[in-house]
Amino acid sequence: MRISAPQLLGQVVIYGLFMAFLGYFATLPAYTYVDPGAAVITLSFGHAGAKVSECRRLTPAEIAALPPNMRRPMDCPRGRVSLLVELQLDDEILYKASLAPSGFAGDGASSVYERFAVTPGPRRLRARLRDSRREEGFDYELDEQVDLVPGQHLVIDFRAGTGGFRIL
Repeated sequence: MRISAPQLLGQVVIYGLFMAFLGYFATLPAYTYVDPGAAVITLSFGHAGAKVSECRRLTPAEIAALPPNMRRPMDCPRGRVSLLVELQLDDEILYKASLAPSGFAGDGASSVYERFAVTPGPRRLRARLRDSRREEGFDYELDEQVDLVPGQHLVIDFRAGTGGFRIL
C-alpha cells in the first residue's frame, strides 16, 4: 500500500503539531516550587524506637505449655515505642509530632518527611528526638546556628549510629 503525497503531508503536519504541543508543555509554563527569596528546611528520616518492653525468660512450666514447634526460652515483644520529634527555628516550633511505628505488629521504623519554607538569614536551629521509654526529655538533640541564604535547601537527617541528627 502506497501513501499519497497529501496523506504524507497530513501526517507530517499532525506529527509536527503534536511535537510542538509536547515541547511547549515540557518547558512552559514555568513552575516554581518555593518562593525564590525563601530558604527550605526539610526534615526527613526513618528510625525505629526502643522495644516496648524488655525480653523475659520463660519458666519451664510456660515453655512446656507451648506447642512443641513454638517452644523458646525467651519471650520478646515485637512492638516499639513511638518517636517524639520536635523541630524549632529560633523560638518558633515548626514541627512537633509523636510518630507511631510502622508495620502490622508496630515493630517497624517511624518515618517523617516535612518541608518548611522559611525566611533566610542567621537562625538558631534545634532538632530533638526521643526514641526510648522515658517520659521526659530527649535522647538526641541538635542545636546549631545556621545562616540560611535565599534558595538554599537545608536537609536534616537522623542516624543513631553516627550520633544523631546531621545537617546535609
